[in-house]
Amino acid sequence: MFLIVLPDVAEDASLLRRVRLGEKDAIILTYERYFPSIYQYIRLKVGDRAAAQDIVSEVFVKLIECAGMPCAPRENLRAWLFAVARHAAYRVIGQPTQLPLEDVEEWMPAPSDSNPDVLIDALPLDRVRHALRMLTSDHQEVLILRFGQRLSLKETADMMGKSTSAIKSLQFRAVETLRSILLEPEVHHG
Repeated sequence: MFLIVLPDVAEDASLLRRVRLGEKDAIILTYERYFPSIYQYIRLKVGDRAAAQDIVSEVFVKLIECAGMPCAPRENLRAWLFAVARHAAYRVIGQPTQLPLEDVEEWMPAPSDSNPDVLIDALPLDRVRHALRMLTSDHQEVLILRFGQRLSLKETADMMGKSTSAIKSLQFRAVETLRSILLEPEVHHG
């Protein structure tokens, strides 16, 4: 299972300030810190490793172009990077579609007390994949961002271009839909 390590908020604020000033070493540190999670998110969206690498490269080229300029991230570096990645992915794959979930275990959250709503680790992987495929693309994405990438409500809202209350509602509906699908009795075909 892939584990995401969350950045320290104070360090992230300092890094954002340095990127806004155009410091080259801040851009390098941003790349090192965020490449794995941005790559994982994009690879899940496009389902192709080479295309994901190209898109992630675009994200960091955009960061280099914007560092020290008015287009640089203003409030949240991580949300800005994910938003750029999301838009770049949509240019490649078109409008939001359901995610290719062959590698679903890569984004599933590790069991923790902070994530009681999505208790999917005890279920067979095929059943989880089936349930996730039944979700809408928005539901899949909000679960991946909130639980897989551990983005905050505000970061997810900023990235998806929605209000925080809309993300709360979307997350609630996604979790409830996933729960109802997973709690349905399994049908065994002869």
